[in-house]
Amino acid sequence: MTICAPTLLELQCAVSRDLLGFADGDTSEYVVPDGLAPQARLAIYRNTANSTLLTALRLTYPAVQALVGSEFFEGAARLFIEQHPPSSAQLDSYGAIFPNFLAQMPEAASLIYLPDTARLEWAVNEALHAPDAKPLDLRRLEQFDAADMHAVRFLPSPAARVLESSFPVDAIWHAVLSRDDNALANINLTADPVCLYIHRGPSGVEVIRMAVGQCRFTAALIAGRSLHDALVDVPDAEASVWLAHLLASACFVDISLSNEASSQTIGRQVT
Repeated sequence: MTICAPTLLELQCAVSRDLLGFADGDTSEYVVPDGLAPQARLAIYRNTANSTLLTALRLTYPAVQALVGSEFFEGAARLFIEQHPPSSAQLDSYGAIFPNFLAQMPEAASLIYLPDTARLEWAVNEALHAPDAKPLDLRRLEQFDAADMHAVRFLPSPAARVLESSFPVDAIWHAVLSRDDNALANINLTADPVCLYIHRGPSGVEVIRMAVGQCRFTAALIAGRSLHDALVDVPDAEASVWLAHLLASACFVDISLSNEASSQTIGRQVT
């Protein structure tokens, strides 16, 4: 009986599954022992892969790690890696569902603010690593009359995010990362919910609190709703001032008058 050798792609996929701990990923028969058992050789690479993923999670979630301690964080992260191995080679994109994983961990149930703190850190991570995009040229708005403006749709910057939380996660995040124990001790977890605008500016990622109306307005625009629809629940005066702020912060990179942004898009430039 002739056994066909795997193709390079098949071998690479098998090694990948082996390193990530999948039961069907045994590639030891293709490893040259050379003084060390094949599984021992693979174990070295498996440990390296797991350590790399653990480091990636630590870099993305420094505040979470500080809140729970290094030992707890490592244990949670290793469980997460085991249950949710990466599907991409881009480590910056690994860990998106870690906040949901924390929310389901019985051991972290008492830290009710932890999942949302993690969600803030993920939003910051996304904004930080989003591709560069040229801000919308505000002179483009001059091409539309008053009637057109209500049908305008804005294309958001890849580095713009909106986050709502029942807890003051921005204050927790700032206090933890600045190691300000006094500020952390004075945080009131029963305070009003917070709405946050996260974006990358010239000096880095900024996290800004918004009023509820501003949050709904921003979320609607980022979701691609028309300016008319986004204004439904927001007073015109408040919306006008906040829209000016969003435009000044480079929240948008493009503008259109149609659902088919690809056919009526004006001046999009992403680098």
